[in-house]
Amino acid sequence: MGITMSEKPNKIEFKILDYKRLENDFVSFELEDGTVVKVKVDLDRVGKAANYKNPDGTPHYAISTAVKISIIPPDKKFSVERKSVKGTNTHPPGQMFS
Repeated sequence: MGITMSEKPNKIEFKILDYKRLENDFVSFELEDGTVVKVKVDLDRVGKAANYKNPDGTPHYAISTAVKISIIPPDKKFSVERKSVKGTNTHPPGQMFS
């Protein structure tokens, strides 16, 4: 027996759904100065409500996403502060792993 619209649950329970990517990883844009901007959207978690439906009767989903943006300048160069580079310590490591 399902829950009717007048009986709203105190907590909505979700079943986690697996997923697969259907198309390319990135959508790329070229700006007028030659810079390429790549945008990637990933799903972190997707769930379908087990005990709740939208007012129109369709399934209710909870979707958590992450967006990654890469900017590639025309000269394909970039710089970082020397102190932000890991491994610039002048002391030898206590242990080494391979």
